[in-house]
Order: sequence, then C-alpha cells, then structure tokens
Amino acid sequence: MTTLAAFKNFTSGLSEQETIMPVLFIGHGSPMNGIEDTEFSRRWTQMAKEIPTPKAVLVVSAHWFTKGTHITAMDFPKTIHDFGGFPQALFDVQYNAPGNPVLAKETADLLHSAHVELDHDWGLDHGTWTVVRHMYPEANIPVLQLSIDYTKGPQFHYDLAKELLALRKKGVLIIGSGNMVHNLRMVAWDKLNDTDYAYDWAMQMNSKFKELIAEGNHKALINYPGLGKEAMLAIPTPEHYLPLMYNIGLQTNKDEVSFFNDKAVGGSLTMTSVRFG
Repeated sequence: MTTLAAFKNFTSGLSEQETIMPVLFIGHGSPMNGIEDTEFSRRWTQMAKEIPTPKAVLVVSAHWFTKGTHITAMDFPKTIHDFGGFPQALFDVQYNAPGNPVLAKETADLLHSAHVELDHDWGLDHGTWTVVRHMYPEANIPVLQLSIDYTKGPQFHYDLAKELLALRKKGVLIIGSGNMVHNLRMVAWDKLNDTDYAYDWAMQMNSKFKELIAEGNHKALINYPGLGKEAMLAIPTPEHYLPLMYNIGLQTNKDEVSFFNDKAVGGSLTMTSVRFG
C-alpha cells in the first residue's frame, strides 16, 4: 500500500525547474483501453518514457462535468468506475496513486478567472485512470483532476487554461482527456476493432482539427460551430472536446506539436492525440 509518508517531498509544494513540461491531449476512447494491451495503450506507455518524469499529473477529464470549477484535493483519490456493461475485470481495477492537497490549493489560487472548489468526494474517473495507469503503472506520482464547468463555453476554458501555465514550469504534466471526434449515437459497433474505418465527415473533421492545431489557429478551434455541419456531427455534445481547450490554452510559441494514436474507431470516434512541447 502506498503511504502518504512516501510523498513528503510534495507537501511543501513544487518549485520551478529549468525545463517546461509538455502538455498532452489524449483521446481515451473505450474504458477497455485501461486494461487491454492495445496500440493505443502501448503508445501511452511509450509516451511516458519519452517525456520527463512529472512531479505530479493534472488531468482535465471529459467525465467530470460540473457546475462551477472543482479540483480534487484529497490525500488519496478513489478509483471511479463510471461506466456500465463492461467485464468485471475493469471494475476490479484500483489505481492507488496519491493526490496532493497542497498542489490542489496552489492550483486553485492560480485560477483567478473562476472560484475553484477543493473537492474531497470525486476521485479519478476513467478519463484519467485508464490512461495514467499505463503511463505510470507504479502509481507513485500524485494525480489530480480539474473539472469542466458545463455552464461555460470554450473561450472560458481556453482562458482559464492560460492561468495554469505556471504548473508546466513546476514539473506538472497536464493532460486533457477526451476525444476530438466523439459521436456515440453514430458508432458502428460492428467496426469497433477496425481502425481504418471512419465516416467521411469524421475523417474530414479530424484532419481539419489537426490542421488548425498545427497552425496554432486557436480562434477557429474555440469557435468550432463555425467549422460547419461536419463539426457539429463530430461534437454533438461538448464534454469530450472541451479538454482540448486546456491544451491549446497552455500552448506556447516554443512548443513543437506532434500527433499520435491518429486512428478512428467505430466510424464516428477518433483517438487522435497531441503532444505540445
């Protein structure tokens, strides 16, 4: 069992370091990626080896959609199994990474655009643990979640993200976890294992999103309804897209941009992920 004493070095907060941490947007897809050896989960494992070891991880997950902004602030966040109809093995997973209440308070204090509630009830939902357990399987790095305020639009989340830049300088890995193209109503369930199958509009929008990200055209990404009817098919509801606003909001002009896991599943979902920096 991981003990709080093992993380004494985190209790005084984090100091700035010479290198700035990358930022990741990760298409998390099905919860089954959390326990299966897939091309997606293998790439998450590899990514952790390619970037500096973080002092903490802060995840903006599509699955913590709240009124107002909240951040987990408990010593040990629970593992949340926020899904149904999956094998028991998925429900049996416990990812026992510690939290960091001091870092949670420091993060809340950074966010002047919103009143941030320190949360002791949530935990790590599947938008977080299914990814992070592959990246850091020893669960020895503190993990926090920041919620998405569903009463606010993309511009608010983009602006809020800019206030988190200091965390990158302190060795915190910030992950936006969602999916750029995410239309569950139109999933071709018989094609879930065919990563070469996608509807034309899904591939069109996936390519457009990548183009805009590579160009640094944040305005168009924020105002995505202006990208046409294909964009509204790709984003029928905003929760899986809004985590991307935190990634582009944290992007600096020195960050190189690269894409990974650039595949479609089920016709109407894309796993396309982005590394900034």
